[in-house]
Amino acid sequence: MSELPLWVTIPASLLLILAGIMTLIGSAGLLRLNRFYPRMHAVTLGNTMGVGCIVLATILVASTLSGWLVLRPLLILALLILVSPITAILLMRAGVRRDPRRPVPEE
Repeated sequence: MSELPLWVTIPASLLLILAGIMTLIGSAGLLRLNRFYPRMHAVTLGNTMGVGCIVLATILVASTLSGWLVLRPLLILALLILVSPITAILLMRAGVRRDPRRPVPEE
């Protein structure tokens, strides 16, 4: 395998470190926050931003190694941006239905 130039290695490494930090912050929010809805928010943001940084690092490294602009990893990011909010909404709806403080509708 050929070596990567320094101008690719440094930004890719910084993006991967930033992705790890964002994911760690999202996980810490999951542990620290005590209610369901703030927990969902912290995990969703950390997940999306972390994967975004990993995808950018992948595009940078793959484009340098292949000599062409590689944009296929953007498909992963696009699908995540589409699916993550939908999943969060469905989980929050389930949380609203299971909330013990919610009044039960009378039939």
